[in-house]
Amino acid sequence: MATIEECRAALGKLSDNMGGAEGDVRAAASLDRSVSCHITDLDVTFAGRLTGGRIEVDDTFPGPPRDNAQIRLAMAGDDLVALVDGELNFAGAWGSGRVRLEAGLLDLFRLRKLL
Repeated sequence: MATIEECRAALGKLSDNMGGAEGDVRAAASLDRSVSCHITDLDVTFAGRLTGGRIEVDDTFPGPPRDNAQIRLAMAGDDLVALVDGELNFAGAWGSGRVRLEAGLLDLFRLRKLL
């Protein structure tokens, strides 16, 4: 089972990857939205913003998200690490329910280029 530190590092790596993206992926990452990532097996939530093509984690707290972020992710810690490392396909994980993504319809259309 991934630790909180490994999950935070995975979010940092995802942010770095997004920051270095180009073209359509860069445009999709340029959203300015509140974001939360609930790690279900650890029952911890990372909250912050997607801004400037990066994810900035501002807070980490126990339990589910306290606020309804504009982009909400939920998954096990091992799945987050595997997604960022390229070992787990997002579409397959989302389709099977291993990863939950909630956002407005327009944001989902833009985010699909990232995923």
